Amino acid sequence: MTRVLLTTDGSERLQEELRRLKREDRPQIIAAIAEARGHGDLSENAEYHAAKEQQGFIEGRIAELEVKLASAEVIDPARLAPSGKVVFGTWVQLWEEAGDREVTYQIVGELEADIDQGMISHSSPIARALIGKTSGDEVEFTAPDGTRRYEILAVRCTNVETASND
Repeated sequence: MTRVLLTTDGSERLQEELRRLKREDRPQIIAAIAEARGHGDLSENAEYHAAKEQQGFIEGRIAELEVKLASAEVIDPARLAPSGKVVFGTWVQLWEEAGDREVTYQIVGELEADIDQGMISHSSPIARALIGKTSGDEVEFTAPDGTRRYEILAVRCTNVETASND
């Protein structure tokens, strides 16, 4: 079985998604199917077919999450003691040469990766180039759209932008 790496936060988000799918989405779609059945002939009932299709997506996602969470290895980045090195779970603040801008990414597992949230998979080309490097290092790697260059500005165990001020 393939090992699934997750951060602590990622594991919690996926557990919550699984709970929501089972406790809210599944019962809602079952009710929608029952209501659509009440409308008569199922062969030409668009509501019924749409609800059955949605049920298939929900059940597929539930099955996927159950299997992956069962084999997940949850890693707390704060316990890795990275000593300034980029490791799984750390947040990396970078200067992007091509975009002439600053970007911040967290190195996470494939299942929790979401570029819109700044979360990149540990197996992505950029993450592979960053892992093991420290602040001040420059990295260059080949992405699908060409060669990219970054300078590492900072490496943190938490995202300063979202960390609470205790």
